Amino acid sequence: MLSVRLCPGVCQGIEVHQTPSSFIRKPGDDVQLVCTHGKTDYRVMLWYQQSPGDTAMKLIGYLNYKDPKMEEHYEKHFKIAGDLSVNTAKNGSLLIQLTGAEQSAVYYCAASEAPHCASGYEAHFGGGTRLTVLEYNVTAPTVKILPPSSKECKNKKKTLVCVASGFYPDHVSVFWQIDEVTETNGVATDNNAVRKNESYSITSRLRVSAKDWRSRTFTCTVTFFNGTDYKQYSDSLKGSVFDMIVCAKSSGSSLMTSQAGKLSYAVFLAKSSLYALFITALVWKLKVCPTSSPACTMYLCHVCWFVLIQTVMCVVILILIS
Repeated sequence: MLSVRLCPGVCQGIEVHQTPSSFIRKPGDDVQLVCTHGKTDYRVMLWYQQSPGDTAMKLIGYLNYKDPKMEEHYEKHFKIAGDLSVNTAKNGSLLIQLTGAEQSAVYYCAASEAPHCASGYEAHFGGGTRLTVLEYNVTAPTVKILPPSSKECKNKKKTLVCVASGFYPDHVSVFWQIDEVTETNGVATDNNAVRKNESYSITSRLRVSAKDWRSRTFTCTVTFFNGTDYKQYSDSLKGSVFDMIVCAKSSGSSLMTSQAGKLSYAVFLAKSSLYALFITALVWKLKVCPTSSPACTMYLCHVCWFVLIQTVMCVVILILIS
């Protein structure tokens, strides 16, 4: 059992290098991870496995001078090799025979002075190698920028959301550009891609001022490692076009609703006043005009028809603008 203190990256002048940084392979393949450092008196090289979602690192084994020692669980499909006995830069390797997705993990190499339980020597770690053992076919992402919500129309800040979806595996990184210049302020990207069935998705958000949103061009780029090359997939959005459509639609809808309400109320008051006026005239005419008079009878008919027509028109207008 080893007792070591962890020291990541460059520590006290000791720099540990691991190559490659990423591997994507199929079950049945063999992969070799290489570890180097220049500290000639560090003659122990340790290898660790950190599985996805696990904060702990499991010891695979270590190389002491040129003698490999493997943990029991890793003896069958893992092999450590190298010669640390020479007084030159140290080189070691970890060979993995790939059997399935359970071997997908980040593998770390560490350099130490001695495998002594009581000594508490520091272990100086490399940057790690990320290995993915494929379960499905490699698929590139689809990238889309979503404009700010209409709820942000009156806000001084706007939020753009970049969604990358449908990719496998999850070897991706995201960055934003404003007018082709990389932007890091106001950027918040998911720590990890989210898996659903046979693919992954990831989102990134960019907060900008309303002024910048209306006048500049925004680009979201997703860098995807397909096992051979790093490919970039982008989407761009110019704020002014969408701001005009989304915000105008939202504001226009509210304005139209308000205006329609005012117009309805005004028409209703006008028609009510007109109706009251003619009823008053009708009552007055009945008092002063004999009902047997043909002229009075004709007048009353005209008044009734006019009131009826105005009432119908009022109802129709209210229906049309509601």
